[in-house]
Amino acid sequence: MTGTGRSGATGPDGVAGARATGPAAPAAAPSALAAPEVVPAGRTGPGRPVGPNGPGVPSGPDGVPSSSEGSGGSDRAFGARLMAPLLLGSLLNPINSTMIATALVAIGQDFHVGAAGTAWLISAMYLSSAVGQPSMGRLADRVGPRRVFAAGALTVCAAGVIGALAPTFGLLIVSRVVLGIGTAAAYPAAMAILRAESRRVGRPAPRYVLGRLSLAALGSAAVGPTLGGLLAATAGWRAVFAVNIPLALLALLGALAWLPADEKDAGAGRSGSGRVPGSPGGAGASGSLDPLGIALFAATLTCAMFFVLRLEDPQWLLLTPTGVLAGVLVWWQLRHPAPFLDLRMLARNGALVRTYLRHGLAYLVIYCVLYGFSQWLEEAHGFSSFHAGLVMLPMSGAAAFCSIAGARTKGIRAPLTVAAGCLAVGSAVFLLLQGTSPLVALLCAGALFGIPQGLASTGNQAAVYAQAPADGVGSAAGLQRTAQYLGAIIASSLIGLLYGERASDSGLHAIALIGVVLGLLLLALTLADRGLRPGATGTGD
Repeated sequence: MTGTGRSGATGPDGVAGARATGPAAPAAAPSALAAPEVVPAGRTGPGRPVGPNGPGVPSGPDGVPSSSEGSGGSDRAFGARLMAPLLLGSLLNPINSTMIATALVAIGQDFHVGAAGTAWLISAMYLSSAVGQPSMGRLADRVGPRRVFAAGALTVCAAGVIGALAPTFGLLIVSRVVLGIGTAAAYPAAMAILRAESRRVGRPAPRYVLGRLSLAALGSAAVGPTLGGLLAATAGWRAVFAVNIPLALLALLGALAWLPADEKDAGAGRSGSGRVPGSPGGAGASGSLDPLGIALFAATLTCAMFFVLRLEDPQWLLLTPTGVLAGVLVWWQLRHPAPFLDLRMLARNGALVRTYLRHGLAYLVIYCVLYGFSQWLEEAHGFSSFHAGLVMLPMSGAAAFCSIAGARTKGIRAPLTVAAGCLAVGSAVFLLLQGTSPLVALLCAGALFGIPQGLASTGNQAAVYAQAPADGVGSAAGLQRTAQYLGAIIASSLIGLLYGERASDSGLHAIALIGVVLGLLLLALTLADRGLRPGATGTGD
């Protein structure tokens, strides 16, 4: 396990920056997706239109739900009462990933643990979130998103109590693991609730409603370090854990009071006989959660993570158990009648798989530059952690603004194309920076790189919403976040490899060069993606 290095900067959607921290904590997916019934295009049942969003839910240009359909009644269905608990729950994961950054030193001093040890508080939540997002999404699609949302809030409360009272460092790590699982429930459950509400009112969820979820993550990530520092300075670091208790209780009360009750046969797409349309022999109607599949997925991801975290000193022996576990996982998922990861569905749904690839690569670049830039500002340019945070503010502001702007667009292809282009151009600008570059150049470079953060977040979120099976959006959203976490894990390892003991101009330029190459690759993938073209159904090729 590598050390944390600096931990003051934050990543989008709530990922705390740290040198070679490994997965730092930072926001679902059953089979991660249940396969929908194959229906002739344009119809489902007696005379009902079907779009990528399910029966009766029309789609707009580029396969995106069209918020201009229908009347204001649709907007009222997605009003403040529905959105308040969803937004509050969805910010718990990113804010917890960033709050901890400003409390690590105090925690290490109290428990006599060094930087390498406190890094486990970050990576433990990342790993549990990466596994928890698709797992909670599967639960949301199977047993109902409101139930899963409420259970997640209770789990966050429990994590807050464990962390606030933890007498040992080991229990503190347990608290972060439980926190990752609990906070992982909110985002996929929220996406599933919005899809269910869309079906109920016969109108798609307005695009700006989806954008609010991204904005909540970006905003909470920005305030997390400040809030964590304030709590640690005034009430002690345990308050960083305890604050989850009132926040989660508010989300729970809002869910019980305002979220619609789960459908009687939640998430299975059941027909009258209880079969799951499109599943082999109707298997899965019982709501099987495939615990072995989840365990194999977690074990494979854990082994892969430990290998990636030590790229500077590769542990080649880890590749053997990783490969074996991956092979067993694939074998079991293809054999299971209701798999955790529906590999056959993913093989048919090329558009969704490409969205995951695009999202993971985009955030690999975003985290590489963001983490690398913040450390370079302190160690090569000589800024204090406080002033480095101020220099990063234009990046956060641009990300928030573009998240709002992206949420108000009707298409998916255009904002994702702009995001990919800005990743390449922004990375190229970082190639020009030196330790003596003027402040205005640093601010402009950061602001330019904030553009793709907001557009990639909302664009890929809308793509998942449009491309996922009608009754598997929770699972799909969870896998999207898993792809993002994998990008963050690889980014933190690359930074440790390229910077070594200290951030330098040459290290920043190497990171920027990787960003240029991957940005151009993303641009090509986006332009060539048939699933993003106007009129595409979003459910496959």
